[in-house]
Amino acid sequence: MTGLATAALQSSELLPEALDISFKPIPAVLVIAMLALFLVVGYLFKVADTEGMWVAGRSIGNVENGMAIGANWMSAASFLGLAGLVALAGFYGLAFIIGWTAGYFVLLIFLAAQMRRFGKYTAPDFVGDRFNSDTARALGALTTILIGFVYSVGQARGMGLVGLYVFGTDYVTMVVIMMAITVAYLSLSGMMGATKNMAVQYVILIVAFLAAVYVVGFTGGYSTVLPQIEYGALINDLNSEFSEPFANSSFFLWVATAFSLVFGTCGLPHVLVRFYTVENEKTARHSTVWGLFFIMLLYWGAPALAAFGVDLYDASQYGPTYAAEGGMSGGEGDLIVVLAAQLSNLPTWFVGLVAAGGIAAAIATTAGLFITASSAVSHDIYTNIINPDATQREQVLVGRGTIVALGAIVTLTALDPPALVGELVALAFSLAAIVLFPMFFLGLWWENTNREGALAGMSVGLLIWVGAVVNDLILPFSDLYREVFPAIGAALVGTPLVFAITIAVSRLTEEPPEDTKRMVRQCHSPEPMSRQESAEDVATDGGETPADD
Repeated sequence: MTGLATAALQSSELLPEALDISFKPIPAVLVIAMLALFLVVGYLFKVADTEGMWVAGRSIGNVENGMAIGANWMSAASFLGLAGLVALAGFYGLAFIIGWTAGYFVLLIFLAAQMRRFGKYTAPDFVGDRFNSDTARALGALTTILIGFVYSVGQARGMGLVGLYVFGTDYVTMVVIMMAITVAYLSLSGMMGATKNMAVQYVILIVAFLAAVYVVGFTGGYSTVLPQIEYGALINDLNSEFSEPFANSSFFLWVATAFSLVFGTCGLPHVLVRFYTVENEKTARHSTVWGLFFIMLLYWGAPALAAFGVDLYDASQYGPTYAAEGGMSGGEGDLIVVLAAQLSNLPTWFVGLVAAGGIAAAIATTAGLFITASSAVSHDIYTNIINPDATQREQVLVGRGTIVALGAIVTLTALDPPALVGELVALAFSLAAIVLFPMFFLGLWWENTNREGALAGMSVGLLIWVGAVVNDLILPFSDLYREVFPAIGAALVGTPLVFAITIAVSRLTEEPPEDTKRMVRQCHSPEPMSRQESAEDVATDGGETPADD
């Protein structure tokens, strides 16, 4: 398998018979009540200032932030797409579990506390101030917006598929309705309301997912108390597409995918912004550990549910179609979590609960993505570059307008998405790993990284990623380029290259100002800082380090 343009993961078409697409009253009530709850929470925690809009007043505790990290992270790609990728691509799908989990250890060790000490609102804010460059800030903002867009298309597809299953209407209608509700509560509430909702959404999604793992495993006779381990007995009974290592891909692509996901995790703006919402660096570390624990609860069970779903599907009346056409469709794979519960002949209300968890996961991640993208436009582009005298009201209005505009663009794209949920999300990770992670790591750990090096590295990284996506999904131009830079795993070669370019150019050009170096050192100081204090405040005694290009 080379990139996304492959038959290995099948088409995204649905088989309505298998998915029982019809109006289901009890699941519909559950989903509507859940969506109404999100709107109410958003209204109760609505904000009017930039501090509440972008970083929730830096007031979130470690357990609550850990739950928000979990919900923000475990999107439709985790709740639905992860099991779907394992079901459709077997061992290759495990690269997603390994990559999306291991990345948090790198994040915890190298970035979480240091980012909080730096103390900025957004990822582009970090890039602009650390490298004293509005051009770098603009590139960071553009990358953030692209990540938000690509990532959100996968969430919109997930919401549309689950809504289609629950309400029995058409896919287009469900995408439009679900995205409209998401945009409505985000435009009103900002980061404060989004964070409160993420805690609620995490409870819903993890209860729904774990219930599916245990109940499907028990009723199907697959497991008793530990389905996360007991499912291994199924491996030899499933077809080679599921159980043969790397049957659908090269070993290089497996490693490239896992690498991109590990380091993409450390470069995702909507993940890093969670560290800005807490009071201090200690809370940032603790909330990362809590977040990893909350994420583990779902990721540990995803392969089990995929195995149960594949076996149930193979044994069902749709098994002959599955065998004749070389596998289930992409739409069925993306809904394998719901499909497994349905094929286990569980009560409709239970299947509806599982479906509601998928919608909660998609909305939670879309919230984080839209907030970071809107802050990139309002705070980093509009306020820092276009109109430095913008009032807080103007900034919030621009941010809300960005949420509405991005919601419209994502909705239109999701009506005919180019890939599966998990694949779409992986593209965003690849971009984050190539463009942003090297800037975060070098910016925090090597004080001599300068403006020229950052601009060279980010520009090359962005060009590599755009070329990979165009070559894989839009207009193929080179088989060799696809082999070296597969869109889904372009970071394996691209990230070290960006590191090398950034370091080389930084060494060949003038060192950054001393104030900037002191600011980097302060990010590693053992001295605690207050809620509103940043490394820049401490290092320069309240002075500014303005962008000067």
